[in-house]
This record gives sequence, structure tokens and C-alpha cells, in this order.
Amino acid sequence: MAYSGVEKRKYPRAYGRFIVSYRIIDEINNVDVTQTKNISLGGMLLTTNRAFNPGTNLAIEIRLPFDPNPIMLIARVIESREIIKDMIYDTRMEFLAVDEKHRKVIGETVDYYIKKEKKE
Repeated sequence: MAYSGVEKRKYPRAYGRFIVSYRIIDEINNVDVTQTKNISLGGMLLTTNRAFNPGTNLAIEIRLPFDPNPIMLIARVIESREIIKDMIYDTRMEFLAVDEKHRKVIGETVDYYIKKEKKE
């Protein structure tokens, strides 16, 4: 469902499903796998199976089509909103540390999917 209010985001979002593994930084053995709902140069929206408190830092590994290797980055949770009670949450996060190479890959992915969306 597209948002129809005033756009406050700094970066455009691309709606695409990319495989992501994530864990709370301090929890070594608690990795979960999910998909993105959307992604931008500044952050992404994931479907998670638990709620996260705003400010929680997550270690993220994402696979994007323009790089054969997974991208590793750190993100901070902005909001975790319950979609299905005690089961599914939409978790918004902002990227904290992205190196230039991976920033380029994310940018290429976002541009590609935005152009693709406009054609449909």
C-alpha cells in the first residue's frame, strides 16, 4: 500500500524483496532471516518476527542484485509496528555505517527498481 501523505524521506525508496539476515549487535547466536519490503540509501523496511525497541542496533547482511557478495552493515531501529499479533512486525530502520562501495550498490539497486516501478 503506497503512502499518500507528505514525503519526509531524504532518499527515494524502492519496493523490492531482498533476502536479509539480521541480529541484535550484542546477540551473536540469534540470527534471523527475512525480506525487505523497501530500501533506500538511508534505510529499509523489513518484516520481522519480533518487535524491536527504537534505537536497537542491528547487524544486517543483505543480498542485492548488483553485487554477488552480501553487504554487511549496521542499522538502527526507528519503529517496529505490529502487523499480526505476536507474529509479524514491520520494522523500519536507518543505516548507520555504509561504506562507499556498498552505498553505490544500494544506490544502483534503488535506481533500478524505481525505474522498473515507473514502467509498470
